[in-house]
Amino acid sequence: MKKIVTPLITIGLLLLLFIGIRNNQEINSANASTNSNIIGFGKNTTGGNYNKHKNVYVVKNADQLKKALKKKVATRIIYIKGSIDMNAGKSITDYSKNTGYSLQKYLADYNPKEYGKKEPTGKQERARKIAQKVQAKQIELKIPANTSIIGKKNAQIKNASLVLKKNNVIVQNIKFTTPFDLFPQWDPKDGKSGNWNSQYDAISIKKAHNVWVDHNSFSDGNGYQSDNEAKEYFGRQYQHHDGIVDITDGANNVSVSYNKFANHDKTMLIGSSDSKKSDTNKLNVTVANNFFLNTVQRNPRIRYGKVQVFNNYYQNNSHQAYKFSYAIGAGYKSNIIAQNNVVDAKKVNPKKFVSVFKDARLTNQNNIFNGHQIKNHFDVKKANWKPKYKFNLLPTNEVKVNVIKHSGNILD
Repeated sequence: MKKIVTPLITIGLLLLLFIGIRNNQEINSANASTNSNIIGFGKNTTGGNYNKHKNVYVVKNADQLKKALKKKVATRIIYIKGSIDMNAGKSITDYSKNTGYSLQKYLADYNPKEYGKKEPTGKQERARKIAQKVQAKQIELKIPANTSIIGKKNAQIKNASLVLKKNNVIVQNIKFTTPFDLFPQWDPKDGKSGNWNSQYDAISIKKAHNVWVDHNSFSDGNGYQSDNEAKEYFGRQYQHHDGIVDITDGANNVSVSYNKFANHDKTMLIGSSDSKKSDTNKLNVTVANNFFLNTVQRNPRIRYGKVQVFNNYYQNNSHQAYKFSYAIGAGYKSNIIAQNNVVDAKKVNPKKFVSVFKDARLTNQNNIFNGHQIKNHFDVKKANWKPKYKFNLLPTNEVKVNVIKHSGNILD
């Protein structure tokens, strides 16, 4: 018996040792991805407290991801492998089943030529809201406090909306295809001609403090998900996308670094409303070393917060669906320091670098637009604060190469 048992015991011990090594590799890989110097206001973010090597979950599909987020633990690292589609192949029919919603009926009921410029009410609007909530239940992910969500090489998350209302979260090294709202709402009072508005940001940071969004790639995707193929109703684009990374509702101490934002309209909103006075002394954000490729506006658009925007590279190729509108939006009570950013945008006036709304402060320092330094022609006072954290300000002639080489989900 000894001649038979001993080899079995040896094999078992070797198997346990192998599993232990594999687990440590996963933990060490997660540790390596997050153990970097965080630039700016989010510098105190620790996420899943990776140094303790506890509560590490490796997920490969939507169900596993949801279960990992619902675990009742104080800290967690969620490690993404492969591609996860939160929409899981569901269509407008799946979400609107039994609601009574019909796009054709919606268009007929609220055609401004007959309905006027009133806010939509009635059966079809109620049905639309119900269907939208059904989709939200499928694709929205509520992120707990003290969480790191880290992508293994080539990790992808499609059609998800990560909602951060709790503190101390890291999202890193993931390729995101932005969520696609199947039930946009018609707002006849949005602008002169009305607009279609949608729900769901890829990452919505609401109330949360200490957040780091780093080395991710974001885009609208290809095919039907891209604005290239968006239809028009009532003379306006039927817009299925909202923001990419929106920071609102008193969120604070956030760093957004080395991400690639591509082919999208409304990229990053910091502060949602002029009337939200509770955002005063909050919404402090650092936006550094990011690549904005064919993004239209809100790169970022800011209210209330102290925001440093530096060493970012903006490139717009006059793409039909994603034409450049402006880079930085200086909104109500914003206090912005913009330094050493570089913009290449074909046939665009350098004045488009900043869109000034009202009651804003802006320091424009050594920013380059189509090869020329941007003059201080913006009718605003300079920012009245200086960063207290350490940061490395690259010279403008190094920004483009640095950002293109190092931004996006490229970590191993």
